[in-house]
Amino acid sequence: MTAGEICTRNVVVTRKEETIVDAAKRMRMFHVGDLVVVERDGDRRRPIGILTDRDIVLSVVASDPGYAYCCLVNDVMTSDLAMARETDGLMDVLKKMQAHGVRRMPVIDGEGDLVGIVAFDDVARMLADELNAMVGVLASEHVREERYRV
Repeated sequence: MTAGEICTRNVVVTRKEETIVDAAKRMRMFHVGDLVVVERDGDRRRPIGILTDRDIVLSVVASDPGYAYCCLVNDVMTSDLAMARETDGLMDVLKKMQAHGVRRMPVIDGEGDLVGIVAFDDVARMLADELNAMVGVLASEHVREERYRV
């Protein structure tokens, strides 16, 4: 399983010049906890940072709420960005998340363009589905044994 196979392809993005208030409204509108900050060059979207709801709370709301209306995404975003290539395996993605202390990572293609975002929640959900399928195998084996037991 690769990052490209498990990532969410419909990524909500922002620009570094957007205000924190507008970014927070976008998060609320799309029901997401982060925005990938991108620079656009034609059709290309290059990730340059990430803004999380936690960044907003810790850097703005908890320190100086009045600052929110003049604060820009660039002032609060994490620019030391951990990213996954869409060809990275699941274990590589989890190791990167652990090494960087993050739960969400933009996924890029071979050109460095944004193609998705992978969240720890996505990985946990996928693994839970696979474990559930394994349990189904065990249950069906038991039924088969009962049916054919002499």
